[in-house]
Amino acid sequence: MEKQRLLYSGKAKDVYATDDPSLCVVHFRDSATAFNAQKKGEIAGKGELNNSISTHFFKLLESNGVETHLVRQLGAREMLVRRLEIIKVEVVVRNITAGSLSKRLGVPEGQPLPTPVLEYYYKDDALGDPLVNDSHILTFGWASADELNVIAGTAVRVNEILLSALSALNLLLVDFKLEFGRYAGRVILGDEISPDTCRLWDAKTHEKLDKDRFRRDLGGVAEAYQEIYRRLQGGQANV
Repeated sequence: MEKQRLLYSGKAKDVYATDDPSLCVVHFRDSATAFNAQKKGEIAGKGELNNSISTHFFKLLESNGVETHLVRQLGAREMLVRRLEIIKVEVVVRNITAGSLSKRLGVPEGQPLPTPVLEYYYKDDALGDPLVNDSHILTFGWASADELNVIAGTAVRVNEILLSALSALNLLLVDFKLEFGRYAGRVILGDEISPDTCRLWDAKTHEKLDKDRFRRDLGGVAEAYQEIYRRLQGGQANV
């Protein structure tokens, strides 16, 4: 397998073609962005940590029957993945009130939700990834009804798996973002699962161990990512 031309450069990852048209290489950078890239910075070692953390979570999900784009980790900053046709809808699963949900609804942060809330956002940086609903998705043809059912069902299943695994590591899964794509006629999970895309709090202290430390200028951003990696490694036998 040979890495070839750059296909896409995102906010924190680069995607390269390979000599196999069904596969590509994802390179994780140390770049950090927030507020639709209005705030930018660098977090030392973030690329390596997110690559390893995402690989861990994808392997966990695969072992529980959730198909992902991961083929294997290639090195410190790169993973080999199946090349997806990305569906332009992000899915956010919320278990505890935080972030934009608290702001939109005037709800204090940190309230456990009686049932998980699923939200959909249209992937468009120029528009600020607006909140949309099922009707928007179907009307504009971003996904079919069958695809949307798979996306919703998979998101719920991913939440169940991650909640259980992270609870064993004394972590609260507050909320997280998922992205999906089409591959060989199937809808499968893509992108990454890391402190960039999840809100993760210590279960006892509610200390934030995710990108909110960067968003809110709390400091200790690299240390928070390292702590998530440490717990995953130390608790690997439990998950």
